[in-house]
Amino acid sequence: MTTFPESFLWGTATAAYQVEGAWNEDGRGPSIWDTFSHTPGLVANGDTGDLACDHYHRLESDLDLLAGLGVGAYRFSISWPRVQPGGAGGLNEPGAAFYDRLIDGLLTRGIAPVATLYHWDLPQELEDAGGWPARDTALRFAEYARLMGERYGDRVHTWITLNEPWCSAYLGYGSGVHAPARTDPAAALAAVHHLNLGHGLAVQALRSTAAGDADMSVTLNLHHVRGVSEADAAAVRKADALANRAFLGPMLEGAYPRDLIEATSSVTDWSFVRDGDEAAACQPLDVLGVNYYNPTLVRHWDGSGAKETADGHQDGAASPWIACEDVEFVRQPGPYTEMGWNIDETGLTELLLRLHRDHPGLPLMITENGAAFPDPVGQDGLVHDADRIDYLRRHLSAVAEAIAGGADVRGYFVWSLMDNFEWAHGYAKRFGIVRVDRETMERTWKDSAHWYRDVVATGKLPE
Repeated sequence: MTTFPESFLWGTATAAYQVEGAWNEDGRGPSIWDTFSHTPGLVANGDTGDLACDHYHRLESDLDLLAGLGVGAYRFSISWPRVQPGGAGGLNEPGAAFYDRLIDGLLTRGIAPVATLYHWDLPQELEDAGGWPARDTALRFAEYARLMGERYGDRVHTWITLNEPWCSAYLGYGSGVHAPARTDPAAALAAVHHLNLGHGLAVQALRSTAAGDADMSVTLNLHHVRGVSEADAAAVRKADALANRAFLGPMLEGAYPRDLIEATSSVTDWSFVRDGDEAAACQPLDVLGVNYYNPTLVRHWDGSGAKETADGHQDGAASPWIACEDVEFVRQPGPYTEMGWNIDETGLTELLLRLHRDHPGLPLMITENGAAFPDPVGQDGLVHDADRIDYLRRHLSAVAEAIAGGADVRGYFVWSLMDNFEWAHGYAKRFGIVRVDRETMERTWKDSAHWYRDVVATGKLPE
């Protein structure tokens, strides 16, 4: 039987825009996702996050739900436009008080608060002023981080500066399938840099406040990139530079990889990187957050025949993979989740061992891992999601294998606590271990929630 260390931190995760609702209450300002979801044709079924899971009004019962799961930590995100509506100035007290109640409610239940500062909901005013491609946004983010550290720093266990900056930069400003729906490759690369810079400045700001004793982290959705054959090594290296080393380089080593700069030289001259920026982005971390769902398979494309686009963007549409015209993203064998992502837990083991080799001594945390499945309600009114249980078992086994191989993995957060607003997919995809009825907002434990509760309680995977 697979057993995890006694100190292993078990948790689950959500994000503000995906669960809170109350989008125009108590002084909250608009975010880029409010604008995006209210724009016809951008989100499946015309869904918005206006109500989401009504977590804002159901906080106490949702906290009891977490306590019932027995988790040691809860990863949530702070809505920047709820606490600082325009992205500048002082705090919006009603919004800030909500997170006081959330954090204090977790602590009274013995659950460690893991707070993400930015999970994609940029205040619309900052986007109107240029968004992440503009340097000033990184400076505003640092000030926001300072305010959060001063307000909550004595109570938060771990601070995560950014969630998946790859998505913020490349999907938001490159392919435009996420907010703010811009399709400008040069702007996407400028956003990469200012997200990196904002991360470093935010860590500095947090450490200058009461938050200084908390663990500091960032969450990256690192891509485990494989080639179809040995002949595809250059394609693998190019995709890896854009997806992984564009963030790992400045954040952990204080420099952008040279091959990234060269590969994208036709798009930008990187003049937005100023002296001292890379050093500022490189701040000591206590743990690196890793989000993993599936690996990425590529091969060299010579321009002949139809080009495969298994990464999700449509052929001929703007791509998040900037300057990868000679890289083909290949569909992988199943099984698949409802997102169309193949299920392959070996990529998680290999990714964690790579990080262990490349950055020895850096603790790791799985800050997201999970799957969407159809989740029909049975005749008994329950959700018997054996496919999700199998997915979680496979990936937790992969984490255990990485630990056995020497990787210092400190914890695991299942995505997600409950079915929620899944960005451009709206409510069509269910990732939760707890079902949310869209009509009544009633929460129902799926079989996977009961299974996960038992794993958390024992620290062991059942046979």
